[in-house]
Amino acid sequence: MAAFNLTPSDQSMFILMGIPGLEYAHIWISIPFAISYFIILLGNVTVLFVVGKDQTLQKPMYLLICMLALTDIVISTSSLPKALCIFWFNWKGITVAGCLTQMFFLHTVSFTQSAILVTMAFDRYVAICNPLRYATILTNTRVAQLGFVGLMRAVLLMLPLPLLLSRLSFCAKRNITHTQCEHMAVVKLVCGDTTVNRMYSLVAAFAVSGLDLMLIALSYGLIIRAVLRMSSRKAHQKALNTCTAHVCVMLTSYTPGFFTSLTHRFGQGIAPHTHVILASLYLLIPPMLNPIIYGAKTKELRDKVNKFICRM
Repeated sequence: MAAFNLTPSDQSMFILMGIPGLEYAHIWISIPFAISYFIILLGNVTVLFVVGKDQTLQKPMYLLICMLALTDIVISTSSLPKALCIFWFNWKGITVAGCLTQMFFLHTVSFTQSAILVTMAFDRYVAICNPLRYATILTNTRVAQLGFVGLMRAVLLMLPLPLLLSRLSFCAKRNITHTQCEHMAVVKLVCGDTTVNRMYSLVAAFAVSGLDLMLIALSYGLIIRAVLRMSSRKAHQKALNTCTAHVCVMLTSYTPGFFTSLTHRFGQGIAPHTHVILASLYLLIPPMLNPIIYGAKTKELRDKVNKFICRM
């Protein structure tokens, strides 16, 4: 199919180009995208359904896993259906308002995920260092409150990004060399000074990521100190095993995000399709692997999911 009939000067639309330089392979590239999206929805919806149906799983740890599953669904659904429309039907047009909305959701959910990972680290710290007080320190209500605070922090920090961009004028050439409206990709289309936008996004990203990683490192530092004080080798292993899933999820979440952010800001010599592929990996890998990691590493959840599958 032909792309939307847009003129370069159309002031109401942007054009998402997909993966520049690899347009001839869009159909083939769409296959892993579609399979990944199916796995993301299947895995995360299954986790939400099983935890929601089973009263024994409605505890702080599993509430946090459900929060993570929700953010995985939102961040992938905000971007992957549009990417598949580009690959399959060549539907590249997106309104300016739609583009800024997508950008807001992508970055807000990303920051919310970071807050959830911090809360998960705190959960593991309390479970290992203060197990007798776990039920009083971390209740479902308190976890929900922490999740809400993380969401509000993300909304307040990310809201200025689309507002700042909406006040600027864009150049006549409105091609975004991407499958989604990533902030830095949209900033490159502005005709005028974008110093405020660039500096604000950079400071916000490093402030949030830096603070969250410091809190996570502090939690794990205290966990390691507590584990080393344990006399039993078996107790060492059991305590560390409870953290394995969270560590794996952190690695899959933060690593692609850092590479994507750094290449957009400092990788001028990197080919455009490399930028897009790295950003796509950030949107595909963590949401796809998170339910698999928690399903494999958390015995109680794994057993409940297996029981649910056997009943089908």
